[in-house]
Amino acid sequence: MPSIPGFITHYFAKDEPQPPPISTITAVFLLVIYTFIYVVPFYISPTTRPSPTLSRDAPSVIRARIASVSLACAVCSVITFVILTSQGRATTAEALHALGYWPLGLVETAKCLLLTAVLFAGPLYEYLVVDEGWRDWLASRPLSVLFSEWITWRNIIAGPFTEELLFRSASVPLMLAARTSVGMTIFLSPLVFGLAHLHHFYEFRVTHPHVAASLVLLRSFLQLGYTTLFGAYATFLYLRSGSLLAVFVVHAFCNCMGLPRVWGRVYPASSAVASGDESFQPSVAWTVAYYVLLVAGAVGWYKNLGALTESSNALMSIEI
Repeated sequence: MPSIPGFITHYFAKDEPQPPPISTITAVFLLVIYTFIYVVPFYISPTTRPSPTLSRDAPSVIRARIASVSLACAVCSVITFVILTSQGRATTAEALHALGYWPLGLVETAKCLLLTAVLFAGPLYEYLVVDEGWRDWLASRPLSVLFSEWITWRNIIAGPFTEELLFRSASVPLMLAARTSVGMTIFLSPLVFGLAHLHHFYEFRVTHPHVAASLVLLRSFLQLGYTTLFGAYATFLYLRSGSLLAVFVVHAFCNCMGLPRVWGRVYPASSAVASGDESFQPSVAWTVAYYVLLVAGAVGWYKNLGALTESSNALMSIEI
């Protein structure tokens, strides 16, 4: 398997490059259409549409939505595959590589996960050490919850997988086939990914009618910001690794961790409860260690960004 799919090198070749099968505008238009195919069915059927009496977290709604987005991802992936292989521009193997299906990228997955774990050094310390999360893992409680609670399954498995399947695997190859620049691919396609989450504004308003609209709007814009930022990071990893598995695992990990704490004191909750004293003052060492690891993790992530994402399966050559 070549390091970069042959059909892409044809488009970017310096000597008489082949005309791309689609333009960047068409690629972005398809991304928007994909987003509608993914989201709109949520509000067509009463089984997936939230209401004041039916939450998006209801197991019946989650199951119906997983079925809906799975079908949407299958349709969009087939469309992208057909565009890539039309007129003999890409072989089946090259198209599967561009879609991130093959090679699986097990090594790339491990490296991308390690890189992201370094970035989350502080939060991992808080969860595993300060909050003694390691005890839960020894007892396999997180796995038990994953396979027994629909909300957790949606947030950690179904959501990340279908979103990466649609917004990375089915979408990024279109941008590359359109001969879109690497920079625009990394920052434009994730914007569509971020906008796809704005429908949560409507859902939150329906299920929380007493919350001020301004606060809900602020919440939605905040979500747009961090989902777009994550989308850019995931797109970068996808281009560098050529692996759908890698970006799915990283997405699932990030959903597990949530947004890192950037303020406040860190201390074991159990120690405060055990003391029974409202004026309890925990050792500042917990907090110092957390923020040192938070900064060290960010520095370590930056310094290893190139080394831990380098792969012979890369979809594009990106200078780090």
